[in-house]
Amino acid sequence: MRTPGTGVGDDYLESEEGADRTPLLNETQPDAVPACCSARYNLAILAFFGFFLLYALRVNLSVALVDMVEPNTSLTKNTTSSVCPEHSSTLNVPRNTTGKKYSWDSDTQGWILGSFFYGYIITQIPGGYLASKIGGKYLLGFGIFGTSLFTLFTPLAADLGVGYLIAVRALEGLGEGVTFPAMHAMWSSWAPPLERSKLLSISYAGAQLGTVVSLPLSGLICYYMNWVYVFYIFGALGILWFFFWIWLVSDTPQTHRRISHTEREYILSSLKDQLSTQKSVPWEPMLKSIPLWAIVVAHFSYNWTFYTLLTLLPTYMKEILRFDVQENGLLSALPYFGCWVCIILSGQIADYLREKRNLSTVCVRKTFTLIGMIGPAVFLVAAGFIGCDYTLAVAFLTISTTLGGFCTSGYSINHLDIAPSYAGILLGITNSFATIPGMVGPVIAKLLTHHNTMGEWQTVFYIAASINLFGAIFFALFGSGEVQDWAVSGYHMHRN
Repeated sequence: MRTPGTGVGDDYLESEEGADRTPLLNETQPDAVPACCSARYNLAILAFFGFFLLYALRVNLSVALVDMVEPNTSLTKNTTSSVCPEHSSTLNVPRNTTGKKYSWDSDTQGWILGSFFYGYIITQIPGGYLASKIGGKYLLGFGIFGTSLFTLFTPLAADLGVGYLIAVRALEGLGEGVTFPAMHAMWSSWAPPLERSKLLSISYAGAQLGTVVSLPLSGLICYYMNWVYVFYIFGALGILWFFFWIWLVSDTPQTHRRISHTEREYILSSLKDQLSTQKSVPWEPMLKSIPLWAIVVAHFSYNWTFYTLLTLLPTYMKEILRFDVQENGLLSALPYFGCWVCIILSGQIADYLREKRNLSTVCVRKTFTLIGMIGPAVFLVAAGFIGCDYTLAVAFLTISTTLGGFCTSGYSINHLDIAPSYAGILLGITNSFATIPGMVGPVIAKLLTHHNTMGEWQTVFYIAASINLFGAIFFALFGSGEVQDWAVSGYHMHRN
């Protein structure tokens, strides 16, 4: 990230040797503008709830699908493993069985789960470009509103046929595709450099908590009510959030009606000389930037593991470890609870290391990325080798996903380090590539697990771990922490 310089006009650029070791903000400014009740932290909290709902809307189908499909569908194509014994406890409360069932085989389920990303990938770069031109407030707001609206139509689409369901999920992806680039673009105007890790980790941690709550809650709704309410409840909450977002949020500190003068000046002075005044986007030098491609590779690699588990963990819990739908949702959520805690803590630690311990931005970003990608790879492979030890399997999957939270303060916000003015566009570019695993990962995993044997799932985990390892090494070699020369006005660097 662009760390702050001692003077307000300093860029807080850093080279690999640590040119960003000087505190970026005036020493008196942080004390003068407390975080409590500030406009920037209010934005982070509202964004937190927005991404909470965004991921609840994204992952609820993973649990509902287990209840939507007839249990004995096309056994010649996908079967339930008998390696691990059934061990779920008998519940006193009878489960609801009124939900309609569909005859979708394993391959069809893979396409349904992956269809979201076919819409999601289309709006990544356009979303980042539009956010840089018109601001991210309405783009993010209407993105979540549209996703919520289409979620409400999911039960009807499923009833009409699998093609309609795939189309509706793709339309949901179109809405969600603009959200992360829009949020990155907003933070480029709102986040003081030495608070970026904290503010972004708070806002994006909502995605993990949304997964934590949505998975078990969806399981409970399916068990006691009907799977259709999974979509009705979360869709309605998303629309409610939209009205709060439109009412309370502004694109920039300059246009915010309730921000204090002190906080506005604090934010604007800390970002001075970090933002470009160029009206045109420097596409050619941007696309030739090695640090950008380091983020692309890391983002792609991390998402392969993340999306594979996000969409298929409930299936693994049911078919291999033999948990029922109620236990399934709770245990599938456990890894993401760990990840949520890790994201919040790592954001605080990252900015502490940069501000108080004088560690260079690039050192922090690379260290956190290595921990957040190699650690999950090791425990993911280990999870495939512990057989039917349910406790250890859940523990290893939880540790694997938890450690992935370090990446939020690693490569994940590195766009704001190397080009604050174009952070939304850069995220659109990297997230376009990083969406491909969401499109093909579940399909490939389903193709590899027709018989749901332990060996088949080991292969799935091997592939994900190998890709993770490659991405971590690539980012460690080619990542950067300084504002690139093409990203500032006049194509020149302001050095400390």
